[in-house]
Amino acid sequence: MNKSEEKRPITVEDHKEVARKHAERKVSAVNDALQFPTGDAFEEELNAILNSDVEANGEIVVIALIDCDKFDHINKDFGVSEGDRVLIEAGKYIRDNLPEGAKVYRIGGDEFAVLFRGIMEREEIFLYLNDLKNHYAVQTPDGQRQTITVGMATAFEDASRCVELIRKADGALFRAKVSGGNKVSMAKEEKMVPKTSHFTQDQLQRLAKLAKREGVGEAILLREGLDLLLKKYDI
Repeated sequence: MNKSEEKRPITVEDHKEVARKHAERKVSAVNDALQFPTGDAFEEELNAILNSDVEANGEIVVIALIDCDKFDHINKDFGVSEGDRVLIEAGKYIRDNLPEGAKVYRIGGDEFAVLFRGIMEREEIFLYLNDLKNHYAVQTPDGQRQTITVGMATAFEDASRCVELIRKADGALFRAKVSGGNKVSMAKEEKMVPKTSHFTQDQLQRLAKLAKREGVGEAILLREGLDLLLKKYDI
């Protein structure tokens, strides 16, 4: 065997590529079974709704992010195929129990999103989601009851921009998860820390210019930027 035929050593990048392809196969397997629209479609449809005349028409628009609790151990302890089974059953349960005017999406990993649009009030949607959580009966491979956690946000009340509304729902989901999970949490009013010397004068001037161009508050843009940073480092 000449040098060109010698087997090259496996690198860290090789392992990352294998993991990436494995993750893609996993996502595809669940999506193929559920046939749900994905996260990109969720954001596109939500953005289109927020830019339409739904607020003037008095329509209620609410989003809910639904996360399967303690899901990582299922893949680890019982294998990916069992993890896929749990996700598929979770997705079917959510789909089969949606009220009129609601639509479910698979937005990645063990998380689903539901978009509510219609005449249901926010409080009614909260009660519906609480019932959805309470009657969730998917079991783990060892016969234990799986639970779900939900974060919800209401358009035009919690936020008017797509990114901000999703961020509010995600924040509600995060608060519910860190307090133990298996609950439904609404978005809440946030208090921002005043801008300080953390930013340069040039950055603040450019931020003010961007806020004026986009017609939104500087605080909203700062939160969007911080969210992107946290996602980049998977926090």
